[in-house]
Amino acid sequence: MSTTIRFTDITKRFATTRALGGVTGTTGPGMTGLLGPNGAGKTTLLRILATVLAPDHGGVEILGLDPGDRQERTEIRRRLGYLPQEPGFHPRFTAFEFVDYVAILKELDDRRARHAEVHRVLEVVGLGDVAGKRIKTLSGGMRRRLGLAQALLARPEVLLLDEPTAGLDPEQRLRFRQLVSGEHGRTVVLSTHQTEDVATLCGRVLVLADGRVRFDGTPAQLASVASGRVWIADAEASRGAAVSWRTGDGRVRHVGNPPDAAEIATPTLEDGYLLLLHESRTRQQAA
Repeated sequence: MSTTIRFTDITKRFATTRALGGVTGTTGPGMTGLLGPNGAGKTTLLRILATVLAPDHGGVEILGLDPGDRQERTEIRRRLGYLPQEPGFHPRFTAFEFVDYVAILKELDDRRARHAEVHRVLEVVGLGDVAGKRIKTLSGGMRRRLGLAQALLARPEVLLLDEPTAGLDPEQRLRFRQLVSGEHGRTVVLSTHQTEDVATLCGRVLVLADGRVRFDGTPAQLASVASGRVWIADAEASRGAAVSWRTGDGRVRHVGNPPDAAEIATPTLEDGYLLLLHESRTRQQAA
């Protein structure tokens, strides 16, 4: 598989806070999920890959280009779509005006072709019928889809999405999955708290914790981290459990080190993710 994005030993600090502490990885065509708790460094990494931030140390290469070089950074931006965690909207703009403004920034100079492209991406995200409405009148879910529309302008080769399903209802989340799963040949990096999105959409997953990559592999491999370490019981308290919760059928699902004769369950991606985070925190506290 060809490499579209490469980042090596990336570090970033904000005052005394270390956001990234030597992050290395690569990704290519297809969908890569970026999982991690709040404060793990996911947004900082995406902002660096989107050329919004420069790292303090380390190297980044996107589409064979160096974002540290001004001319190459401009070329990267022409070929990249980015949905930030909190897109900035001018409330007096209509949906069409906002996406058209971003299209102008992306140097879509031909007015007729640009307007056709703006209408295309609004239709793609299901906002064609509200193109003339002011952004301040749109719901939170609609604004999220508007942010996705501008990221899809000009069919970018690289798409970076920071919490794209936040604020979407189940039907809208399904529509989002249908949309991005059809983008064959494109490199998509999806940062999310929704392990279900990663399990459903991504062929690869990176887990960030405390500013470092703690896992890099397939969703199945992440689930296998918890193989033999998930069990079902009737009691809420269980020795060896790192995380426990009562399920809809009234029984309790435990993840950790099972007792003898435990009723072992098939692990999910979420089980592997939770166990990985627990063990990462344990090692950090012991250090």
